[in-house]
Amino acid sequence: MTSPVDLLIAKLEQRDRLSADEKETLAGSIARLRRVATDDDIVREADRPRESSLLVEGFAARYKILPSGRRQITAIHVPGDFVDLHSFLLKTMDHGVMALTACELALVPHATLLRITEEKPHLARLLWLGTLIDAAIHREWLTMMGRSSATAHMAHLICELFCRLQLVGLTDGWSFRCPLTQEELGDTLGLSTVHVNRVLKELRERKLVSWQNGIVTIANWQGLQDLGEFSELYLNLIREPR
Repeated sequence: MTSPVDLLIAKLEQRDRLSADEKETLAGSIARLRRVATDDDIVREADRPRESSLLVEGFAARYKILPSGRRQITAIHVPGDFVDLHSFLLKTMDHGVMALTACELALVPHATLLRITEEKPHLARLLWLGTLIDAAIHREWLTMMGRSSATAHMAHLICELFCRLQLVGLTDGWSFRCPLTQEELGDTLGLSTVHVNRVLKELRERKLVSWQNGIVTIANWQGLQDLGEFSELYLNLIREPR
């Protein structure tokens, strides 16, 4: 990778064509880079960011803390994702974003985003599309959590992460790095750590997936899709004019 925006560009170009000028605009939008340690907050609930963070390296998660102190992870972000692009318009964060691993972030000032929306309407639409896909993922997660078994939900999550990482060239055959702990998976799926362990054991016994040392290997893609009732439609992977 030669530029912090390379993975973002790769992701956007799976959905539409970017002009050389638009790529140059994205490359020039980065004000600075930031490193965040594992488990540290990238942005906190009630913050009013003046910049939006593009994830260049690592995994991050949006989360809410309940009054009881329990945590619910509401989104997982992978390289090439803006983790808080919506803060440009919402202004005040209603949730936090934390680093699941050590992360590198490229920061784009909101003043720059404002200029893009005014001067580069097609590029602005593509960035808007990213927030719409985030919303589609959220709807899918809500549906799976409310209407599927824990095993099907886990299968669906693995399928989704594989597709999203493949989009930016971060898979190796049928394998990909997934550093989430069983506690973090539980906070994502609404399960106890014990239940997460049982679900992963069931997927292994069905010979669908292996998960060792943070590397997930899909042994039977069709079987995993069928179990999770996974369709990539909500990821909007069709390349067409926007």
